[in-house]
Amino acid sequence: MTTVAVTPARGVRPLAGVLAATVVSLTGTRVSAVALPWFVLATTGSATMTGLVAFAEMTPYVLVKALTGPLVDRLGPRVVSWTTDAVSAVAAGLVPLLHALGLLPFGLLLAMVAVIGAVRGPGDLAKSVMVPEAADRAQVPLERATGLSGVTERLASTIGPAVGGALVAVTGPMAGLAVNAASFALGSLLIAFALPRGMGRSAARATAPDTSADTRPDIGQRDGGYWRMFREGFTFLRAEPLLLTVIVTVGITNLLDAGFAAVLVPVWARESGNGPAAIGVTGSAMGIAAVAGSLIAAGIAHRLPRRTVFFAGFLLAGAPRFLVLALDGPMWAVVAVFAVAGFGSGFLNPILGAVLFERVPRPLLGRVHALGDSLAWAGIPLGGLLAGSAVALVGLIPVLVAAGGLYFATTGLAGLRREWREMDRLRGRDRTADMSVPEPVLAHR
Repeated sequence: MTTVAVTPARGVRPLAGVLAATVVSLTGTRVSAVALPWFVLATTGSATMTGLVAFAEMTPYVLVKALTGPLVDRLGPRVVSWTTDAVSAVAAGLVPLLHALGLLPFGLLLAMVAVIGAVRGPGDLAKSVMVPEAADRAQVPLERATGLSGVTERLASTIGPAVGGALVAVTGPMAGLAVNAASFALGSLLIAFALPRGMGRSAARATAPDTSADTRPDIGQRDGGYWRMFREGFTFLRAEPLLLTVIVTVGITNLLDAGFAAVLVPVWARESGNGPAAIGVTGSAMGIAAVAGSLIAAGIAHRLPRRTVFFAGFLLAGAPRFLVLALDGPMWAVVAVFAVAGFGSGFLNPILGAVLFERVPRPLLGRVHALGDSLAWAGIPLGGLLAGSAVALVGLIPVLVAAGGLYFATTGLAGLRREWREMDRLRGRDRTADMSVPEPVLAHR
């Protein structure tokens, strides 16, 4: 089989464009994460309805993201990214508009939030899928590109809540939702017009196979329909024990982190007497340190042993946060532990991203990435519900200790499995043109 050579534009513009679009859209989402719950609480006075809104956004986010991988591979991540961001901008902009007109009952608000979540999932996926191509064009190591991507996520998570809180305090929650709409619109324009021509095409068109001499139905190139493409991604993922182990590990820690942020930290702030300001201080300390960790990871992670750094990062980022709250430590100690946790967490996503991009052939990247992310995020919508029920049943301290212990067991004991030894085996391998059905990368189960 022969392929038509494609000469991509080189330089930092592709990577800068993807990262800029990512930080813009994520910052708007983080602003909305402050403004929307406050709006619901202010208008309904119900914590249950506030939790229902969060559930209404995250559930379709996870489900739709899982199912849109084949569409990202077939249509191309660039088209999916700018179109979904445009739809998100319209849906997010309608919320303050309809509220101003007095036409926003709670049921319609849930529907609008569900639409935003449903289209945000494939939009986030598409931007992530473009990172390895942008790294190729910029001629930088995958760890550096994924590290910079992690920096943008951490910056958005640090700046967004601060901006959202200030907007809500000064102008009210609707201003934050309007900023969210504007950020989606700007992200859509950046992807559509700022990236170089030819970037972010579908996997089949990017490689332009010539089947006149070879009609073998290679994986990722067949026009076999949506479900056939979906099965190809599932089949590949099932044959990758390392990726499956990563998904299970991250899925458990994501569930614990969601319950920690949504319920355990606010309850601790109230019961300890530190008040809501403590939530902002600890979150800012963790976010700023995470940015620092991600920057360091972007610079040197490609030279470090992945397995050691990965589990050291998880050791710092996980259980200590739960235990320092359970021990009722002084505020300075809590802030210090959260800062150390943030620094450790900054190394995680660059390594995870590099491992994923190296092990998955580009034509399958959308499908496998979508399935993996959705499985890893599946517990997030339930994290707050489970944590709240547990605290109501046995109290805050036992839940903090149990959750911290489970976090340590998940990240510590999982590291003893043989699959993790494969983290460095394909380091630096270029799978851009790997189009054939792969043998299982790991032989042991």
